Amino acid sequence: MTRQVRDGGRGGGGHGVRLAQPLAAADRERLLAGTHHDPHALLGAHPVRGGVRFRTLRPYARAVTLVAKGLRAELADEGDGFFGGVLPLPPSSVPEYELLIRYGAEPGLDDVRTADPYRFLPALGELDLHLIAEGRHEELWRALGAHTMTHDGVAGTRFTVWAPNARGVRVPGDFNYWDGTAAPMRSLGSSGVWELFLPGVGEGALYKFDIARPDGSHTLRADPMARRTECPPATASVVEASGYEWGDADWLERRAGAVPHREPLSVYEVHLPSWRPGLSYRELAEQLPAYVKELGFTHVELMPVAEHPFGGSWGYQVTGFYAPTARLGGPDDFRYLIDALHRAGIGVLMDWVPAHFPKDEWALAAFDGTPLYEHADPLRAEHPDWGTLEFDLGRREVRNFLVANAVYWCEEFHIDGLRVDAVASMLYLDYSRGEGRWRPNVHGGREDLEAVAFLQEMNATVYRRCPGVLTAAEESTAWPGVTRATHHVGEGGFGGLGFGFKWNMGWMHDSLTYVGKDPVHRKYHHGDMTFSMVYAYSENYILPISHDEVVHGKRSLVSKMPGDWWQQRATHRAYLGFMWAHPGKQLLFMGQEFAQGAEWSEGHGPDWWLLDPSYTAEPDHRGVRDLVRDLNAGYRAAAALWELDTEPAGFSWIVGESSQAAEGADDNVFAFLRFAADGSPLLSVSNFSPVVRDAYRLGVPGEWSAWRETLNTDAARYGGSGVGNPGPLTAGHFAAHGRPRSIVPTLPPLGTVWLRPC
Repeated sequence: MTRQVRDGGRGGGGHGVRLAQPLAAADRERLLAGTHHDPHALLGAHPVRGGVRFRTLRPYARAVTLVAKGLRAELADEGDGFFGGVLPLPPSSVPEYELLIRYGAEPGLDDVRTADPYRFLPALGELDLHLIAEGRHEELWRALGAHTMTHDGVAGTRFTVWAPNARGVRVPGDFNYWDGTAAPMRSLGSSGVWELFLPGVGEGALYKFDIARPDGSHTLRADPMARRTECPPATASVVEASGYEWGDADWLERRAGAVPHREPLSVYEVHLPSWRPGLSYRELAEQLPAYVKELGFTHVELMPVAEHPFGGSWGYQVTGFYAPTARLGGPDDFRYLIDALHRAGIGVLMDWVPAHFPKDEWALAAFDGTPLYEHADPLRAEHPDWGTLEFDLGRREVRNFLVANAVYWCEEFHIDGLRVDAVASMLYLDYSRGEGRWRPNVHGGREDLEAVAFLQEMNATVYRRCPGVLTAAEESTAWPGVTRATHHVGEGGFGGLGFGFKWNMGWMHDSLTYVGKDPVHRKYHHGDMTFSMVYAYSENYILPISHDEVVHGKRSLVSKMPGDWWQQRATHRAYLGFMWAHPGKQLLFMGQEFAQGAEWSEGHGPDWWLLDPSYTAEPDHRGVRDLVRDLNAGYRAAAALWELDTEPAGFSWIVGESSQAAEGADDNVFAFLRFAADGSPLLSVSNFSPVVRDAYRLGVPGEWSAWRETLNTDAARYGGSGVGNPGPLTAGHFAAHGRPRSIVPTLPPLGTVWLRPC
């Protein structure tokens, strides 16, 4: 039987609900203004003389009734949305109560029944708070953000956010009509973390944080730790609870034992929203793995998939660092795509952007009313090139936010590697800053010591926690030790940055300069193609022909080549053959695998119509794509091209940087040997002249008496002239290029051939 408890009068003479002691005016004002640091001390149930005081803040409510087992008591209207009263209950046995809130004119009309958020203890543990304060919480996403859970037997969502300089924080969302007045959060001490458990809020709910700045003004912010967002241009965060069941256990087991530097690594770079415009993550999962597998690439690299407001930024201006972009589906849909790629035997690398973030007023910029994620120093806050803000990597909580983010993508989404964007801009205090616009470090130098420490910590943490995952730096300077272990100190006094690979931007710029010249002028630029071998073993390199090289007036790869259409395609093919044989791993941006002539645009993506059989020039483009497929197949089959990729013993010039360099320069010919660990060789010869070189003598190792052509970029099936070496080439005892034997192959015009011992 339920006991009805009614007001016993202000004097408290009855045995029912008594009026509670009025809130202090200052507390009432702070609660209503959203500037109270401890609303749980005033709301909820608290022992007082003569019983237990209950109080709730429910704006727009007409009445609030407290309901518990065997108890039903109407609370007094205290004005401004406050309802309260004192019940004659033992202070030591407060019941598990709920609130029946009536918004309608009559009982039963627009009633809401819910547990009181302010009767719960914090749902975040002391260890979490300690690790957050220390900047060492490697699973930060499990502590901060929105998490569905059952707390003291009640289902709901725990909201937590780091906002150390806020005067107060509230949680508005679609569950309270975007009015957070009734949902003020509590500050959890000196950690700077605010927390609130909201019963009844579940997966899919939209929310933001209403933050009272130090000056008392308010700002409405998306959750920095949101694991899901609304689809742009909408900006709300979404409560997410993954139910995905992975099917890639075999892949992860194999990956854990991998040694990427000594294995094939051939990367297809993809901008997911434009690869096949209009496809969702799950629809991409039906097409992308099959396409990449057919072409033989070992990995895909995804341009940034973290949420970003402007599609034209291609994902490089991130606002949701923990959320895959909602443009293509939800987080579990993204997991499905990665799972499908893994099950097809394809690794997944992802561009990661820890250098900067945009200024959108609903995101990270001045998050709690102060420079929080960005530098407080105006000379360091803004990135001079991109109009964005730079992360304050000297602040331990910010560093933790990013280190944990790197781990998050690898552990939660099974990402196999992170390509870290804009590393050079992070390493130098004077990057793109003129005199008087930067301050030296404590040693008087230009190196950003905080960025160095961050990159070292990030790499060390990822490699320790995620077996087989690799990291790669987009670093365009000569910073020493990018791929050196963090505990190995170099000549400059710095430990290595700890990356697994570095993008070889120098090779990319130099080689594209060379092939962009008319063949008659190339002999004067021979060093552009050979200089990379001077430093090839200073780092572990990836050779990138990325999206950056085929946009903004730079033209597509085939359009960079001089001459008529036949010569352009031929040089394109020869260049790819040279690239695949050169020490270092390969990366090719989508569309370049079939010689797309137009620059890439995120608005329409690759020109797939070029591969339509009804198009008259379709064989030209399909021939290039077939070559890329065969390059990847030949690359995988030849251990000489990858087994000693980072060791000088795996490479030797024949024509290039040898005593016969002038000969090669005059002929536009490059010839070199690659070796596997067992000594077996592959000979790559590139002729960047439009003329056939008959009987071109090349010195070869003495162990083998005959060689055969295994790949020829001038083959007719690729759209070439068909000049080549169909039969075995005898290695006669005629010394050349410092070697005891030699062969005399025919070199096709604007072509690259690979030769292996018979």
